[in-house]
Amino acid sequence: MDKLPKMALPAIIIFIILVIVIAKSAVTIGSGESGVLYKTFGGGVVTDEPPLGEGFHIVAPWNKVFIYEVRQQEVFEKMQVLSSNGLEIKLDASAWFEPKREFLGKLHQEKGSEYIQRVLLPTIRSAARSVVGRYTPEQLYSSKRDAIQAEIYEETKKIVDGQYIQLNEILVRDVTLPVTIKEAIERKLKQEQESLEYEFRLVTARKEAEKVTIEAQGKADANRILSASLTDKILRDKGIDATLELAKSPNSKAVIVGSGDSGLPLILGNN
Repeated sequence: MDKLPKMALPAIIIFIILVIVIAKSAVTIGSGESGVLYKTFGGGVVTDEPPLGEGFHIVAPWNKVFIYEVRQQEVFEKMQVLSSNGLEIKLDASAWFEPKREFLGKLHQEKGSEYIQRVLLPTIRSAARSVVGRYTPEQLYSSKRDAIQAEIYEETKKIVDGQYIQLNEILVRDVTLPVTIKEAIERKLKQEQESLEYEFRLVTARKEAEKVTIEAQGKADANRILSASLTDKILRDKGIDATLELAKSPNSKAVIVGSGDSGLPLILGNN
């Protein structure tokens, strides 16, 4: 009985050590995350094996696991860039991206956990300055925003693809011009719109006038052809046909053939 406490003490110590070792060795990786294993006595960062996936893992207590989010993420950036004529433009953009899971070890080894600040953002700034510098403020304000967005995306993607980062989209959210330039552009656009509207009214009026002229010319040609085709004999025959139709009316009348002007029938009646 006296030996029992002496045996229990080492067991308790061993149990505590095991708990500490297991706690140090257990790693839980959450949803949308992956882990990069660092072997303290085995060559450092593991780059030739897939990263650790979601769930519970046991690793040697002397090794480390660096956890990265591998879901799509968004980063915002406000920049001041110059247009083609040297005016300062404020650009508000964001990027959708994610680290390439299969190269996560390489990313950690070469870029580190701050790869967004070290690689992605500087590349976006450089691409934005290069692209915006090709356009005038008028183009930036009106019709070229989609083109600028696509070009910044292509130039950024070309660089970060080799840096183990997958770029999904670049969004240009706002382009801010100097107030005086913006007002001048708005005045110019308004004048252009009014000019286009006036030109449209002129074209519409010209087409309407042409339509009226064509209709009048058609009527004149028809009357001329009709007048040329009518003779005294045709008129007399038409008059006889009309008289015969009237004679069929139930109203009382008398028809005297040849008593009218030019020999046309004469109709006499009570009604």
